[in-house]
Amino acid sequence: MGRRNTRNLNMPPNMHPRTQRSGKVYYYMYTKDKPRKEIPLGPDFILALKKYAELNIVVEPTAGATFSDVHKRYLVEAVPKLATSSARMFSYDVKHLLAAFSEAPLDQIKPMHIRQFLDDHADKPTTANRCKRVFSTMWNHARGWGYTDQPNPCEGIRGHALAKRTVYITDAVFAAVRSHGSSPLRDAMDLAYLTGQRPADALRMTEHDIVEGHLIITQEKTKQPLRITITGELAKLMERIRERKATHKIVTAALLTNNNGKRLTAPALRTHFHTARKKAADQLPELAKDIKAFWFYDLRAKAADDTSDDRGDQAASDLLGHDSVKTTQRHYLRRGKIVAPTK
Repeated sequence: MGRRNTRNLNMPPNMHPRTQRSGKVYYYMYTKDKPRKEIPLGPDFILALKKYAELNIVVEPTAGATFSDVHKRYLVEAVPKLATSSARMFSYDVKHLLAAFSEAPLDQIKPMHIRQFLDDHADKPTTANRCKRVFSTMWNHARGWGYTDQPNPCEGIRGHALAKRTVYITDAVFAAVRSHGSSPLRDAMDLAYLTGQRPADALRMTEHDIVEGHLIITQEKTKQPLRITITGELAKLMERIRERKATHKIVTAALLTNNNGKRLTAPALRTHFHTARKKAADQLPELAKDIKAFWFYDLRAKAADDTSDDRGDQAASDLLGHDSVKTTQRHYLRRGKIVAPTK
């Protein structure tokens, strides 16, 4: 029986990283041909996995399969189908799971071990709960692939109780950060708020998504399609974006652009937002606490609350692209219902 690989456990068989002189990491795959060939997969880990999968690499079940064996096949067959943001989150979470279960035979992993994992990561309850969901999903795939016929050890094991995020971004806090922001940030804040979409979806929007007076959106996470009518403040925003883009020599279809006219990236948006938030907190001490509690993705919840107040919970749910209004009520509506007094 050959020795198990102890390096690059977060990668499928025959895939490996190599650090260039510049310090940048590139990924490669070795073929099984003789002489062995090396196929470049690129510098982006998630895209490299997708290219690996496109090469029709099949990872067969093995006797006495371990969690690491399941992970290798999951990387090939499941991860490439995830949204980019979900795939990146998986690559972060699975490191915790591999540290705990990598060489553990599947048939020896019991519910008590899942409980122990949660307890060991009690200082990061959100991450622990997310890892438990990832483990459960991978186990269900393993059953379907024939790696094990044991029941899912996550069944019946409760995760950590988490408090719901209750921060509502008032108009005053929104305006404070926005007024201290760059033009790219103001466009991004307005677009995310008016459309109620996740930051990643807002960054992906292009001029090609504007069709017959609607902004056509397919949410990356859920693949939920939406058509948002371009009227009112959203129409004004689109005109402002067009005017700002016209001042740059660089041509891009992206709606959100940086100060040079290129597509705005997630890291750049994060930097613009953090800079504006700090300036606003420094200049407005009476709002500093609320400003510092403001996260960019809170704009999706603000959009839900404000839409609900104006047109009802169902309208808020429709804007966010939820199949059920209960999802919106449970996770996004933070202000509570508007009710009349007894008399």
